[in-house]
Amino acid sequence: MSEIKNIGVLGSTGSIGTQTLDIISEYPDRFRASVLTARRQWRMLADQALKYRPDLVVIGEEQYYQPLREALAGSGIEVAAGAKAIEDGAAHPATDTVVTAMVGYSGLLPTISAIKGGKTIALSNKETLVVAGELITGLCREYGVDIVPVDSEHSAIFQCLVGERHDEMRKIILTASGGPFRKLSKEQLSEVTPADALKHPNWDMGAKVTIDSASMMNKGFEMIEARWLFDCEPERIEVVVHPQSIVHSMVEYRDGSVKAQLGVPDMHTPIRYALSYPSRLQTEARPMRLEDYATLTFERPDMDKFPLLGYAFEAIRKGGTMPCILNAANEIAVQAFLEGRIRFTDMPVVARKTMDATPWSSDCDLDTLVETNAAARKIAESIIKV
Repeated sequence: MSEIKNIGVLGSTGSIGTQTLDIISEYPDRFRASVLTARRQWRMLADQALKYRPDLVVIGEEQYYQPLREALAGSGIEVAAGAKAIEDGAAHPATDTVVTAMVGYSGLLPTISAIKGGKTIALSNKETLVVAGELITGLCREYGVDIVPVDSEHSAIFQCLVGERHDEMRKIILTASGGPFRKLSKEQLSEVTPADALKHPNWDMGAKVTIDSASMMNKGFEMIEARWLFDCEPERIEVVVHPQSIVHSMVEYRDGSVKAQLGVPDMHTPIRYALSYPSRLQTEARPMRLEDYATLTFERPDMDKFPLLGYAFEAIRKGGTMPCILNAANEIAVQAFLEGRIRFTDMPVVARKTMDATPWSSDCDLDTLVETNAAARKIAESIIKV
């Protein structure tokens, strides 16, 4: 029997978090949940804790500490609350690997804590590298920590690069589904509702990521993430729309060869690989049958209809705090769209104006990033209220 790997799941009640727990259930002789955290879903967190028996559970919003504590009374499970407690939990001594499944900027500080704690990072929170890619990769080198990507696209690239020389890579080809609005006109986009945007054609994801997929901001963020994960200049990262979501991404080499990773659109597969790497685990999941996908198509993204993707390339080329500014503006804009305060087509307007109005710095230390994030959010909110 293999030694059991202890897994900390940051954001255990979200889409990636719950699917990570599915994998832990699938391989009880290989994995154990050591730490579970959630922002506000304390009842679901309590149910998970009673099922998986971690050492620690943390609820981010402190108002839910008491009911969570009462729900777990007598279980022997430690209960904590607050943002600092999540950071501390990310570095819990019992944990070997931390799955960073928190949404948005909130995942940054816990990920830093996990790195300083020497944990392997199974990275799902792409905003961590979008906001602070230079800082995070530097810390990983300093503390000797590995990042194994969880996103299906980055898992695909990672798998295509295994066993290859980095200097023989010509370019990365990121695939995108195109989201639910790929065939709509710009005029039609102005009329779509949050309910329309939340109906992704292929993937089952949380609300924030689903909206980002519909606007193609998600692909822009994945491009920035790939830049840092694989030490690849943005000029060598290409985005192609692949509506079937079967080819998860590709790598082209200098001899003209292209390696691709294929699979059904199911996040359990890249999560399983991230937790088991460098091994591959046997699964009873239905295998992909190529005859079920007789037609695979590829097309260029429409940067005119989906300008946020272009803004992401602009932000990473500018460097410094600009990706942090774009991320902050996008988080504010997505929330405003979900709340019905702005239209779908207003989101890139908010991002553009925030990028233009927020003071930029070439410095990427943590204090500067924290200040920039706060400033950009304030500016984005003021733009929405005008």
